[in-house]
Amino acid sequence: MSDRDYYDILGVKREADVAEIKKAYRRAALRYHPDKNPGDSAAEENFKEAAEAYAVLSDPEKRQLYDRFGKSGLGGSAGFPGFDQDIFADFSDILGDLFGFGSVFGGARRRSRAGAGRDLRYDLEIEFEEAVEGLETKIQVPRLETCDTCRGTGAEEGGIETCNQCGGRGQVAFQQGFFTIARPCNRCGGTGRRIVRPCHGCSGQGRVQQERTLTVRIPAGVDSGTRLRMSDEGEGGTGGAPPGDLYVVLHVREHAVFQRRDLDLHCVVPVSFTQAALGAEISVPTIDGGDSLDLPVGTQTGTSFRLKGRGVPAVNGRGRGDQYVTVQVRVPTRLSREQRQLIEQLAEFDDEEADGQGLFDRVKNIFS
Repeated sequence: MSDRDYYDILGVKREADVAEIKKAYRRAALRYHPDKNPGDSAAEENFKEAAEAYAVLSDPEKRQLYDRFGKSGLGGSAGFPGFDQDIFADFSDILGDLFGFGSVFGGARRRSRAGAGRDLRYDLEIEFEEAVEGLETKIQVPRLETCDTCRGTGAEEGGIETCNQCGGRGQVAFQQGFFTIARPCNRCGGTGRRIVRPCHGCSGQGRVQQERTLTVRIPAGVDSGTRLRMSDEGEGGTGGAPPGDLYVVLHVREHAVFQRRDLDLHCVVPVSFTQAALGAEISVPTIDGGDSLDLPVGTQTGTSFRLKGRGVPAVNGRGRGDQYVTVQVRVPTRLSREQRQLIEQLAEFDDEEADGQGLFDRVKNIFS
């Protein structure tokens, strides 16, 4: 595993989207590929580092772990078995995206992935309390599913024959400079086979449009932007290829009382002048319901009090944040005659000390 920061390796900002990350990896792969730098060990190492960074940052789950905990959060999942083979296969995919052909290193892998289903995204809006407490809900997802009649082959039983131009390989190889290039076969479209009797259930497409009801389990402590991966719930594959995944992206509505900062909750509670001056037991809202808070004598506006363990639970179940209650002294805008007289009486003693009594002692005497 490389010691360098993955974002630095690819030269992208931490907020870069997947398209920017893939573009940066393309540039690095084309620049440092061993075929373009024969005998250059530094270029080969840069090439491997770029592939490792791309493998993490292009995967939503791995990227979320890396952003929160660094490489220690990946627990070795950043590296992958058959490292060199996977590097060349990834590079093959990028060459295919750019130029419409693939390196011979990744030919077999490209054929196996050719019919794989696409990943899908579903945006789900939830309430603030639901994000804190977690919930189980159902969603309706329209998607292309593998045809049950032909199991994704697109053909009736016995309705497929091997392409006679590529011999079933799906590619035709030829030499070009340093590279041995394998172009997709133009007769079979790179599949290595030809459908001679299309499936009547999907008209030869291998997939049909369906709307599926799925149950989503949202853990407690999620926040806006959290992505939940539902494996194999994306679009169906064709030709026996696996389906894609579904990524549920959460959007949390704002709360009328609470503001969230990481795992901590913050709220502002108004109190009267007399409560702040004399001290009082007040009721405060929490995400779990009401609670009480003892205000000390002489509480100033803007003072914050901590309610330990009353914040948001961590998604991994390890601990919970706190709640911070900020007091805001409420000044009355309309006064009765008696109230005005009392406040004017208090003003006479403002900032004065007499008979050993301070301001707050005088407030107690006036209002008692």
